This record gives sequence, structure tokens and C-alpha cells, in this order.
Amino acid sequence: MKRALAALTVLACCLGLAPAAEPAGRTGYYRFPAIHGDTVVFVSEGDLWTVDVRGGAARRLTSHTGVESTPAISPDGRTLAFSAQYEGPTEVYTMPLAGGLPTRRTFAGAGGTVVGWTPDGKILYGTQKYATLPNTQLVVIDPATNAETVLPLAQAADGSFDPSGKTLYFTRLPFQGSYTKRYKGGTAQNLWSYALGADEAAPLTADYAGTSKNPMVWKDRIYFLSDRDGSMNIWSMDLRGGALGQHTFHKGFDASSPSLDAGRVAYQLVADLRVYDIAADRDEALAVTLPSDFDQMRERWVNRPLDYLTSGHVSPNGDRAVFVSRGHVFVAPVGDGRWVRVTRREGVRARAARFMGDGKSLMVLTDETGEWEFHRYPADGLGPAERLTDGAKVLRFDGLPSPDGKWLAFADKDYQLWLLDVAKKSLARIAVSEVEMFSGLAWSPDSRWLAYVEGAPNGFSRIVLHEAAAGRRAELTNDRVDSYGPAWSPDGKWLYFLSDRYFESVVGSPWGARQPEPYFDKTTKIYAAALSGKDPFPFAPATELQAEKKEPGDDKGGGAKDAPKPAPGVKVEIALAGLADRVFELPLPPGVYGNLAIGDKALFFIDQGSYAAGQPKLQAVEIKNRGVQAKTLMEDVRQFELTADGKKLFVRKGGDIYVIDAGTAQPAGPTLAERRVDLSKWAFSIDPREEWRQMFVDAWRMERDYFYDRNLHNVDYEGLLERHRPFVDRVSDRAELNDLLAHLVGELSALHTFVRGGDLRAPADSVAPGSLGARLVRDEAKGGYRIDHIYRADPEYPDNLSPLGKPMSAIREGEIVASINGVPILSVPDPSLLLRHTAGQQVLLEIKPAAGGPARKEIVVPMTPGAEADLRYSEWEYTRRLEVERASKNEIGYVHLRAMGGGNYTEWVENFYPVFDRKGLVIDVRHNRGGNIDSWVLEKLLRRAWFYWQSRVGKPTWNMQHAFRGHLVVLCNERTASDGEAFAEGFRRLGLGKVIGTRTWGGEIWLSSSNVLVDRGLASAAETGVYGPEGQWLIEGHGVDPDIVVDNLPHATFLGKDAQLEAAVKHLRELIAKDPVEVPKRPPYPDKRK
Repeated sequence: MKRALAALTVLACCLGLAPAAEPAGRTGYYRFPAIHGDTVVFVSEGDLWTVDVRGGAARRLTSHTGVESTPAISPDGRTLAFSAQYEGPTEVYTMPLAGGLPTRRTFAGAGGTVVGWTPDGKILYGTQKYATLPNTQLVVIDPATNAETVLPLAQAADGSFDPSGKTLYFTRLPFQGSYTKRYKGGTAQNLWSYALGADEAAPLTADYAGTSKNPMVWKDRIYFLSDRDGSMNIWSMDLRGGALGQHTFHKGFDASSPSLDAGRVAYQLVADLRVYDIAADRDEALAVTLPSDFDQMRERWVNRPLDYLTSGHVSPNGDRAVFVSRGHVFVAPVGDGRWVRVTRREGVRARAARFMGDGKSLMVLTDETGEWEFHRYPADGLGPAERLTDGAKVLRFDGLPSPDGKWLAFADKDYQLWLLDVAKKSLARIAVSEVEMFSGLAWSPDSRWLAYVEGAPNGFSRIVLHEAAAGRRAELTNDRVDSYGPAWSPDGKWLYFLSDRYFESVVGSPWGARQPEPYFDKTTKIYAAALSGKDPFPFAPATELQAEKKEPGDDKGGGAKDAPKPAPGVKVEIALAGLADRVFELPLPPGVYGNLAIGDKALFFIDQGSYAAGQPKLQAVEIKNRGVQAKTLMEDVRQFELTADGKKLFVRKGGDIYVIDAGTAQPAGPTLAERRVDLSKWAFSIDPREEWRQMFVDAWRMERDYFYDRNLHNVDYEGLLERHRPFVDRVSDRAELNDLLAHLVGELSALHTFVRGGDLRAPADSVAPGSLGARLVRDEAKGGYRIDHIYRADPEYPDNLSPLGKPMSAIREGEIVASINGVPILSVPDPSLLLRHTAGQQVLLEIKPAAGGPARKEIVVPMTPGAEADLRYSEWEYTRRLEVERASKNEIGYVHLRAMGGGNYTEWVENFYPVFDRKGLVIDVRHNRGGNIDSWVLEKLLRRAWFYWQSRVGKPTWNMQHAFRGHLVVLCNERTASDGEAFAEGFRRLGLGKVIGTRTWGGEIWLSSSNVLVDRGLASAAETGVYGPEGQWLIEGHGVDPDIVVDNLPHATFLGKDAQLEAAVKHLRELIAKDPVEVPKRPPYPDKRK
């Protein structure tokens, strides 16, 4: 018998058969599980897969290039609902669980996230497409008719019904956007219940400030996720929120995306799928493998390298350029020649590269050692690299080699400036700032002096000189003005620089509409410092006393007389005493200048034209003492560099790069075309797996280097890196890497930690529907879709109105849209199918009157789904304003600020100045997304009138133009975020009035979002904390507590009530009744008879 078994084994091996127990495929990264019976559906590689609940080899269900997510299996186990991007927008689809063609269920282009199914077999999904104020609501789709029913709740992000289908248990708020573990701010997710037909929903988890989400009902208990023990685990409670119990006990890793069926909960734990059996109280991991070709892990080609360019510089004589794209270094010929890929090791990121002075080698900043160190590479790509620095503890920035290659200067993220002796490989820290990072590094032509820009204690920028060998330091400019952009003349006699010293306001006075303020546009002028004090200013007009011009080579110590450029022996002589007094202003008008460079016969710079609406151009100025003027060399130039020999200019113009002569004549069209660097054949391959490993560590390293607390909130960040590192090898697409990064960086427990972007999988098509700016309801009896509601907005701005509500439009609510462009509207499942690709184009509608009668034709121009969302928001704002004015009889004004960015000045101007003279004002920052203009708005509110003008006729007016004299109140809510919170807290602390609403988000560590990964993805860091004069950190992790707490409850708000607004109006009316803030009566006119 044993011989027979052995023979069978040999036969199996010969036939290439694997043993039955050998798993097929690779272990992947698994997300969004859905369970039904013995089947689990999940997402990996952006596709849907199915596997037995006991694990094993999974089977792929979808393969589209877009992303499929959030699957849910119907109660009968036959149909799968999920969100997908088959035409671009994320919509709801269904397909047979056994496989088959997906059926589209939503169409509006407004996004739809599948939440689950109702007990009677309808799809439950979350969307904002019915909301005015942007909130997620739950909608039920009947698969038989595609009819949608919005559940009567203004806020409901996910949920599930009890078996009767009469009570919904729901998570009121969606994920707040920042990956912040152990979050307890005002936007923390919490559980509610709503019995259909009840007066109001009821909170279930109000006793816990942290997160409770994803409710699932089983046998009179609600199972849900909560972080009550510090990590997200499965908990349960009875249907009233009592009898709390914990079921899983993971530490350090959060459970997510749970799905319950028949007493078993499938959920995600980082990259794993697990199933918790409620009756058996058993929690097990599923051993799942993917039989896939893992297409997204294959080597791929970068065909648009400029999209990922982080560094570009030119060789000393302009014959080559060095580029860093997507972490790799390339040397490109200018003209004919060979492209050189300098760095080839995958999984290593280069940030910057420059030619050394000899033109034969490169200085490259890479993370090959695990930290950011400088290396020297041969520019021809042949031969090994040489490491120049070590010991980095924080991010280092692009270095600048000295012309002779003996020194390297660079700054780091800890506001330190360093100097490397290249030969000795010894580092010296030459400056530390408490204000900002060092910038504007510039070496003198003899490599002895380094000029740089540092922040003065008052925040102004000043230029400093440092002698490399001797270590002497001298300040060229002081802290009275901003000075920057130092550039040495090739002969070493002058140091040119830019400085903001021209302050002629474009606005002449504060008088006029909307309280005009001074605006300083073209503030920059160009200056030159005489270094030795022995040389006449080259732009000074000639005088009869001026000495005869010297010939080249006449200076003592000069090089060979026939040298066409400053000889290598040029020695810079600086008389430090009185240096700041030897500064000349160039005879050029002020402008918006930058990127100054000095050649033998001309200087070059970028002129933005205007801060307001300028177009950047490269300009040249001939160095002479008569008729000095700037000439435009090229338009639309944002970056250029002068070669070390001063003969060429390396110019980036749009998506092209040129190397042109460094003269003052504008290159002609044919000549310019000839000078373009040919990038058409530039393409290179990358290994996604190695790149993901690098980005994982890079994101962790940048969190370490950017985070506002150097101790990283005392978490074991090194240990966290190692605990999460094994999951990287299971990642199979970029979205999975983002998911893993969110787990890692979330351990810092700080808001403003966003993980997004990168080389995400994208659908091949992007087909967005047009929108009519109205709510349409299918009406079979009347042969079309009834116009149930046309969204309204402020009629003072007709461009913002609905396509059906434009001035003189004859279309009215109640009328029927029978056809679109001649196609009967009832012939398709949804009108949006007939409006695809129509935004901004004329569309023909057939309209039937509400009361009957002949149909008519109307031309409308649909808007984009995004514009319709904006319109719905505008209706909310407009109706709030009308309600305030109605309730107060026009005594109270209303201003809503959606955010605190530059674009939100418009909202303030449009809504504040028309009501600045009212007795009360509601400033509504509910749902404010943040920004950085809180100080500007608060400044307006702090203005106080202290006298009044009275002419011979008319009403008195007051000084401090447009100062608000009445009573103020601020509205905030759980979606008030970041700078919106800063405004609300500042409003209260400055004594301007009360804050009404609910506790805010709690994000007050500010960020720059500059820590970008190699594929342009981001794992942002919270960089700048906020604290008060009392010595306490403000707002972060908790939010702003309103003075008067008023919640807009989900059901009442759905029915149209705005309790917070009502409370604000009531509060102001009471203040006005006590203190009407009338304008003081004028005194009697003087009697001058005596």
C-alpha cells in the first residue's frame, strides 16, 4: 500500500500537480467585507472578490479599471449591491452574486455609497444629492422600479433596520475626514435610532465622547464598532443603548467595515478579513489567497515625467540638464546626445540633484540610507556613487554646491543651515533660526562667501553673508524691510538682491463702498551692494569726474586678458564695515519680481506683473548707465536658471524646457523651437512594489519631521513603523497603501491628518451628467417627470440660478418634462442618462403644463453636478437669510461663510456690507470648512464707531467706515472645522458675543500639506499647534464648546426646522430689546450770536 501511495505521489509530481492543501495565489490586502451565509465578498486590487467564510482561494467578480467598493449582499443572497466608477462618477450598482453584468442604480453624478439592504430587499445607500446644507442622508432604492425614498433624517451616514423594517439604527455623522485615532471631537460618530413615523430620532451612545459607528441588529442587540478601549473593536448594546458588552479585543489595530449576517460579523483588521461568531464568541482570521495576475503590481511606465518633476537644473555650460522625476535622476542632453538614467535602484527616492562645478558629477539628495543624505554621482551614469554626508536626523532640503565644488550648503526642516566640507566630509552648522527655514542660498564666484536669507525675529527676511573658511558672519540688510533673492555679479564686485520697499497703495482712501483697504501690489525693487566700495555703480549715469573705463584684465589680480568670462582667479573683496550703507537702487520701476540672476552684461528676473492677475514673464536688463529698461525674453515663464558660465538660460515655460542664449534680445520663433529640450522620448519604468515600500517609510519619516510635537505625542513611533511594515508587502494597489498609511499616521491622534491622492486606479471613462438644478419625480400617469422643486438662490446674482429658474424662464414647478432632446424621458431609467455630457450645452426640453394642455419646447443649459450641489447649498443660505429677515422684521442681518479661504472674502462682501447698519447680525459658520482668514473677519467686527457725521440734511453716519454697531452672535456646529473654529473661539474670547450651536470638529493644529510623496500622494502632518495666553492648547481634539448648546435634530431638521437659527434670532432680539443700539441724536447746533 505504501508503495502504491508513493507511486501516486511520483505520478502527481511528474504531472505537475500541486498537493491539495497548497493554497493558490498570493495573500492580498482585503477591505470592505460583506457576509451572507457562507459567502464573504470583499475588495482587493480595487475589484470585488468572493470567498468561502472558511477562507481559501477567492474568485474575482469584477475587473473594471475603476474602483468598486462597499459591497452588500441582499437578504436572499442572490444580489450584490456596491459602489463603482464604471462611467467615472461613483454610483450604486447591482449584479448577481454569482456574477454577471452590473446594473446601474443611481445616475446623478453626486456620489453614492452602498450601506446595506432593508429587510424587504431594497438597497440602502448614503448620498448628499438631496441635501441643501451638505450632509449625508440615507436613501432607499427599490430595485424593481429604481424609485428612491429619502429617509426623513437630515443627517444619517450609515445604518441598518431591525428585522421588522420599522426602526432604523444609524450613525448620524460620516467619517470626519482626518485619520485620527481615539478622536473625541464634536464630529465623533455616534449612534441613534429612529422609529419610522416617530416625532424624532433618539441618541443611543451620547454617554461616550469617542466613536461609535456601523450599527448592525441581531437578536435584540445592536452590534457596532467603538474605540472605547483605545482601539476600534466590536461592541454591542441593547436596543435602547444599555447593557454594553465588548466582543473583540484587538490592541493597536483598528477593526473597520463590519458586516453582519446570521450571527456572524465579518470585518477588516488592517489587511486581514476576520469573522466573529456571536453565539460561539469566537473571532478568527480568514486565510484568503488571490488567484490574480496582480496587474497593478507589474512594472509600469511613467510617460509624463514632468508631472512628477521635483528638481531641474542646468549644467555649468548649458549642454545638459539634470532632472528628478518621481524620485529618479536623469541627465538630458541639450540637443543631440544620450539620455542618462543616473539612479536605478528601485525603492530609493531622490529629492534633488545639481551639477557640481566640474560638470562631470552630480550632487544628489536621496533617502538610500533611510535618511536624507547627499551623494555624489557621475553625471554620465557610469561608476558608483559616493556618500558625502551622514547622521541626518530630519528632512534636508536641496543643497547648493560652491562653484569650486569644495563646499555644499543646505538647510533642513529644523530651521538649521549647514555647510559641508566636501573633501573632509565634515559638517558644520552655521546658523539656526527660530522664525523660518533658510532660503536664497547663493555662492560668491570665488566660493569663499555664502549669501542666504534668514528670518529676523520680527518675521521680516534679511540677507546674511557667511565666510565659509573663517566662519565670519555679516548682515547685509536689516529687519526694517523684506530682502531676499541674493545674486552675485560674475566679477564678484556686487551683490544684487530684491527687496520690498515700495508701498504706494493702489487704493487711495478707505472711503467708498465695502470699506476699501490699502492694497500694495508692485512692492519689489532691485538693489545692489558695492562689496569692496571701490567700484562705481554700473547703472550710475556717467559724469565728467568719472574715471575712464578700464579694459578687461586691468584689475590687479585679474586673470588672463583674453578670457571671455571672469577668470577662475577672481577673488571677492568685501569691506564689511559700512556694507549696508553701500546699497544702490537700480533705475527700474517697482514690480512683482523674483528669481534674480546676474550675467556678465545683463541681469535676469521673473516679473509676475501683478499679485492680483499678473502673467509671469522672463525679463532681461542690460547692465549700462543710460536708457535702462527691462525687456521681455519669454512669456509664461515661472522658473529659469542662469548657467554657471553666464552664457545660457535654462527656462521652463509651461510644459516645455528651453536653453537659450543669455542675452537681452527676445529669441525668434524658429530659434526658440530649436532651443527646446526634446522631452518627447523621456519615459522610464518603475516597480510599484518598491515604490510603495519607499512611500510607506517616507510618509512615516515626514510625519516625524513635520509634526508640531518633536516627541510625537509620546507614541512609540518607531515601534509603530515596524508593526505596520509587514502589511506593505500585501498591498496590491495604491488605494490599499493609502489605507495602510491611514492606520499608521492615525496613531498620532492629531486632526488635519489627511491621506489622499497618489497614483490611484482611475476609470477609463469620465462621463458626468448635466443637471437641471431641480428635483424631478417620475410621474407615469402624466407621461414624464414632474418638476417637484426648482432650487432657489439669491436673485441678485442671476448667473447662479437654476437652469430652469433663469430670468424670464417660463418653466414652473409642477410642470412635466416629457422629453429631452426628442427622447421620451420615461424610456430610460433616469433623466440623467439623457443629460450625459450636456453641462454647458443647449438642451431641448418638451414641457407639459401642470394643468394640462399642449406641450411646448424650451431650451435650457444644464449645469454640472458640482454646480447643482453648490446651488442647493445656495438655497439653504438664501432661505436662512430670508427667515432671519422675516423673524426680525429686517432688524437682523445674516452672513454665512462656507469656509475661510481666499474665495470666501466674496461671501463676506456680498452679505455683510448690505446689512452693516442693522441692529443685530447672525454670523453662521456651520459647516465651515476652514482656511486662514479668521483674523481678517474678526478685525472687521472689532471696529468701533466713536463719532458721527451730520450734514445739513439726511441721517447721521458714523466713522470707522462700515463698523457694525449692533449685537452679534455666531452659529457653529459639529461640521465647523479648522479656521472656522478659530474664528468662533476668537469671537468669544474677544468679547464680541455668544456662540450658539453644537461642539465643533476640534482640529487646530495647522498644516501646509507640503509633505508630498513621490507619486504626489499625501499623508499630511499637523504642523503648527495653537495655544492660548493661559498656556493651554486650544480646540485640538475637543472642539469649541458653544455658550448656548442647541442641536438641530435629524428628523425635525429634515422637516425644515432650524432650531439653531431660531435660537440665534431669539437671542439677538432679546439683546436688541434691552439695548436697541440707536444712533445718538445730534446735539443742538451751536448758537454763535453770543
